[in-house]
Amino acid sequence: MGAAPPAWRVQEHDELASTQDVAIAASQAGDPGRLAILAHRQSAGRGSRGRGWTAPPGNLNLSVLIRPDGQHPLGHWALVAGIALHDALSPYTRKLMLKWPNDLLLDGAKIGGILIDAAVSGNNAPGWYVLGIGANLAAAPDVPGRRTACLPPPAPSPRTIADSLLAALDRHAHATTTTGDWLARAHPKGTFLQIQTSTRRIEGDFEGITETGALKLVQHPQPISSGEVFLGLFPIPSAFSGGPACFS
Repeated sequence: MGAAPPAWRVQEHDELASTQDVAIAASQAGDPGRLAILAHRQSAGRGSRGRGWTAPPGNLNLSVLIRPDGQHPLGHWALVAGIALHDALSPYTRKLMLKWPNDLLLDGAKIGGILIDAAVSGNNAPGWYVLGIGANLAAAPDVPGRRTACLPPPAPSPRTIADSLLAALDRHAHATTTTGDWLARAHPKGTFLQIQTSTRRIEGDFEGITETGALKLVQHPQPISSGEVFLGLFPIPSAFSGGPACFS
């Protein structure tokens, strides 16, 4: 067995505008990586596809800076981040499910999400990855058109979840079963999906994912690398468009 990786350096803040922006700034300043930025409140959090991310006190706002070793592409880290978030929250509920590409659901409602920023170095090799991970631990913010959820009370502290998540990242970072581990936590094969890309809408039955994390549908020969996924009917059916809920 190889040597254990260096400990994560966790910087914990009462409030930041955006943990993602702080981690990106650290990467650009030459930070060596294995840095985690945790904030108990965010005033300008960012979500996927340019959306804002609302984070009431008690929820998880975490960004992780990784200096890639060249062995794993960005898609690998996207899968690992989802697996790690699922593992960190699974002791508190058995109703979790990953939804491609970057959501974690609780009973069909969004409880967490992942935002990834990346840059290449001068020789076109990956320079850094920043994994932004948010989760509704204590409160489910109201998001128009989307049902949200949080953990059943009493909620664990953000630091407790952050520590569990960082440990899970290390467990899965170099696993050879990443694709299978992700699929074991995701919507089952055969699930009807609709994907809205930047240019079109695609429908099909979920077949799996590639080793780089692209989505495979039974009816489409080419894997899909990006888009917003809806389970079942499109637009979001009424069962998934209600307000927030905390499950007990």
